[in-house]
Amino acid sequence: MKEIDKIAYIEIKDGQILSTRSKGKDKYYIPGGKRDEGENDEETLIREIFEELKVTIDKETIKYVGTFKAQADGATDGVLVKMTCYEAEYSGTLVASSEIEELKWLSFSDIDLVSEVDKIIFNSLKEKGKLR
Repeated sequence: MKEIDKIAYIEIKDGQILSTRSKGKDKYYIPGGKRDEGENDEETLIREIFEELKVTIDKETIKYVGTFKAQADGATDGVLVKMTCYEAEYSGTLVASSEIEELKWLSFSDIDLVSEVDKIIFNSLKEKGKLR
């Protein structure tokens, strides 16, 4: 079974999670992406979030949230996406950049707007009392 390995950034404010919508896409995704060859999780997180959101992750504050798997959006059946999620503090102002068209703060009631793996993450965060 094929697995797409991704790193994701969990940013929650006032019970809502930061989500992004890429150009030409309908669904929202938790920001992040695939690692470049030789990168570890922290390096991938820092690079991807700077590329997509133009903010700098504070490496010292990175905290593991969890790893989640589901059917990958737009992929053939049986192709899974594995999202390893982290929280961290950042400096700078959030701005949609690169392939990102829109930033949006989503609550649990917006779960139908996100990918299958993000739905699992939303449910986990809701159970922990982090999403409203």
